[in-house]
Amino acid sequence: MTTATLNLRVSPRRMLSEREAAEYVALPLAVFRSDCTVAAVLMPRGKRLFDMQDLDQWIDNLKGGVANTYEDILRKLA
Repeated sequence: MTTATLNLRVSPRRMLSEREAAEYVALPLAVFRSDCTVAAVLMPRGKRLFDMQDLDQWIDNLKGGVANTYEDILRKLA
């Protein structure tokens, strides 16, 4: 019987592109763009990335029914 060893190095990431952020929260990109209230962080050289911690908080707030932003409050009142 032959054995093999696989060495993987996983680089922890905190910032995600818009497409990666949509995948992270399991939404189609168009739905993510229209429904997600998390603001992208403007990185050096104009790159816009989403913080995973902000996305986690957004999901936690959805689960708890907490509205954090003015837009969230208006959406809940509509």
